[in-house]
Amino acid sequence: MRLVPDELWEIAEPLIPKFTPRRQGGGTAAVEDRAVFTAIVYVLTSGCAWRHLPGEFGVSVPTAHRRFTAWTKAGLWPRLYRAVLDELGGARADRLGVGDRGRRRGPGEKGGTLTGPDPVDRGKKGSELHVLSDAAGLPLVVAVSAANVHDGQAFKPLLMALPAIRSRRGPRRRRPVKVRADKAYHSAEHLAWLRGRRIVPRIARPGIESGERLGRHRWVIERTLAWLFGYRRLTIRYERHGHLFTAFLTLAATITCYKKLAKLTT
Repeated sequence: MRLVPDELWEIAEPLIPKFTPRRQGGGTAAVEDRAVFTAIVYVLTSGCAWRHLPGEFGVSVPTAHRRFTAWTKAGLWPRLYRAVLDELGGARADRLGVGDRGRRRGPGEKGGTLTGPDPVDRGKKGSELHVLSDAAGLPLVVAVSAANVHDGQAFKPLLMALPAIRSRRGPRRRRPVKVRADKAYHSAEHLAWLRGRRIVPRIARPGIESGERLGRHRWVIERTLAWLFGYRRLTIRYERHGHLFTAFLTLAATITCYKKLAKLTT
């Protein structure tokens, strides 16, 4: 499969912001948006530095990086993520609403925004990735925080960011039936907050239940994290700016969901 299949580009193309190429000297030919998009996906999947971008894409390094930054500022990646989730929600027979969640750390050795001293890695600066998935492990919400931010602080923001996704079985849904999480997210406040929204909490209780009792549910979220960390640009954080690292994470989640959509529609 090509890096950017025609079907994925059909979803992405209408969302691409209009771009006016810079004029240098006698002027320069406009670089095709699809070529730039493909180059960005290559950087995400291969983990290569921007300066090592192969010339076969027909995109210069400054153009690729400048366009990536501009598209990130314009909010392209969240819109594309939402569009793919909508397509997936319309193609699937089951709901996207049953939630699970988990986390994974990235070194972020250069520091920058959304980094902090990692308490489990000798205080080295790093970032923490947060994921809210459905029962099948498809990532519905992703986020980045500093490594020293307690997991529980991401709990409510992740659930509140859950988009209202199109469904074959009725109106759009953004409220899951239940939420499963390990004991790091257990608190009286969270339990009351979930029940007040008619969401069934399935959160391991500290000192009473082991997170291992989540069994296959924990395995699901670990598999989701493995999918995301298959995009090598996420394994080590090179971006000083947190919003650019978050952009790569969002694009990785988008492609992960698109791959499921492709299987359902073929």
